Amino acid sequence: MTVPRHVALIMDGNGRWAAQRGWPRIKGHKEGVRAVQDILDAASDAGIGHLTLYAFSTENWKRPAQEVAVLMALLRMYLRMFLPKLRKRGIRFHHLGAPEGLPGGILKDLRTLEEQTAGHTGMVFHLAVNYGARLELATAARKCLEDGVLPADLDEEALASRLWTAGAPDVDLLIRTSGELRISNFLLWQAAYAEFYMTECLWPDFRGPQLREALEAYSQRERRFGGI
Repeated sequence: MTVPRHVALIMDGNGRWAAQRGWPRIKGHKEGVRAVQDILDAASDAGIGHLTLYAFSTENWKRPAQEVAVLMALLRMYLRMFLPKLRKRGIRFHHLGAPEGLPGGILKDLRTLEEQTAGHTGMVFHLAVNYGARLELATAARKCLEDGVLPADLDEEALASRLWTAGAPDVDLLIRTSGELRISNFLLWQAAYAEFYMTECLWPDFRGPQLREALEAYSQRERRFGGI
């Protein structure tokens, strides 16, 4: 089976998963973090080099303040819980997103986790927090200007090297759970030639077997990158 180098996941459906059971949305978010733990194991076992999970977008700040506060508190708690698994698996952590606007405590925890796993040589785990692809592209373009890149030298390589994903391969497989058919401002540049896999499965129910199904579907695709 052909294994993609870089898999990106839009984790959608926590709230619906909880609502189907008559539970508050926070219960769905908690169960969603357990799914993250399972997917880290499954992706590492599959030999995936880079795994990107969309945890909190720049647009998610529009949600009710109480829910955002709960999400931030959960994120901080679970960031600290990730370390033993990352150490055991040799997974390197990378925060993907804008530091501006994040609570100071969460930003510190993200940086600490990056530092504590910097020497790991296994899979790279990119966690997209306060991420928006349009903001990423605008930021990269601004950096080109600040670095004095001349118009004649402003090519794809110049822009790609200033993205938050600089150094990571482009996305091979983009998965979205919950049946929605959109990419929600996620990795617009990096997923230009990604294979898409949309599943009705809600994120808390997306575990190792579901990831393997997606990888199997990917292995059956013929990727031509504009050729024939």
